[in-house]
Amino acid sequence: MNKIDYQAIIKPFLSQKRYYHSLCVCEEAVRLAKKYEADEEKAAVAGILHDIMKDVPPDEQIKMMMRYDIILTDVERNAQKLWHAMLGAAYLEKELEIADPEILNAVRYHTTGRANMSPLEKIIFIADFISKDRDYDGVEALRRAADISLEQAMIEGITYTIQDLAKDYRPIHPDTIAAYNQTVLKNKYS
Repeated sequence: MNKIDYQAIIKPFLSQKRYYHSLCVCEEAVRLAKKYEADEEKAAVAGILHDIMKDVPPDEQIKMMMRYDIILTDVERNAQKLWHAMLGAAYLEKELEIADPEILNAVRYHTTGRANMSPLEKIIFIADFISKDRDYDGVEALRRAADISLEQAMIEGITYTIQDLAKDYRPIHPDTIAAYNQTVLKNKYS
């Protein structure tokens, strides 16, 4: 299946704004994959599909997660913004029959990050932050970091996420903390 097929698949699931965002993330993911010598086709697939479940209503997301045997931790249960990533990866595997663990993990961890991320996982994590439709305060600094190195962009992106969650006293997923610690320690000693 090619990228055009995936565009048709995601369109009924997403608002026009989210659909455009998915196209932008796909484009940015391919650009980063070229720059960092990762698989461009996998980057395109993960980029276009990363938010496939984002606009599904929360009650339907819960039903689908139960059907796919996704068990939420306390942090995940109280962080609805994370659901679409876990559900998206399960949907790709169960319904779209995508078996590639790199693509599934890139979708699964594009919101939290995690320790030991593959280059593709980092690319989707960063592409979601810096796609051309993004215009939040600090996005230009993150775009510059992504042009320096994936590791620098990861530090900037994860720091942004942690600060954003902490300022509103929201829970921070343990995978995000693990990604932060590993990335900071790796860069401190390299």
